[in-house]
Amino acid sequence: MQHEKITIGTTIGRPIEVVWTYYNQPKHIVNWNFASEDWHCPKAEIDLKVNGKMKSRMEAKDGSFGFDFEATYNAISEFKKIVYTIEDGRTVNIDFKDENGKTKITVVFEAENMNPIDMQRDGWQAILNNFKAYVESK
Repeated sequence: MQHEKITIGTTIGRPIEVVWTYYNQPKHIVNWNFASEDWHCPKAEIDLKVNGKMKSRMEAKDGSFGFDFEATYNAISEFKKIVYTIEDGRTVNIDFKDENGKTKITVVFEAENMNPIDMQRDGWQAILNNFKAYVESK
């Protein structure tokens, strides 16, 4: 089944090595991997290698809702690119680009069929914006 592709992105005012580390280490992921202040990411596991797994948990802080996110890495090019497949078969491509000491991140992901495209784009962009704010505050 063909899924529509959604593209989001941001530029972070930190060097690519710092951005890469904060994006891929569980001790950092738990601090930014959520779309709004009433959510959190209580746990994250990363095995950053081809066929390795990425697992995280997102929950509403009031305990009313939560879900597990799991994916398998397909390709990794350090400081450049990550490709993974989510459990439901959708693919995500993340590109990291050095722009004079800043880092541009572009994420292209396949939409799921349960929620409107705008809602999915806004949710993923909110998480990426939260990541940017976290990295730039360090």
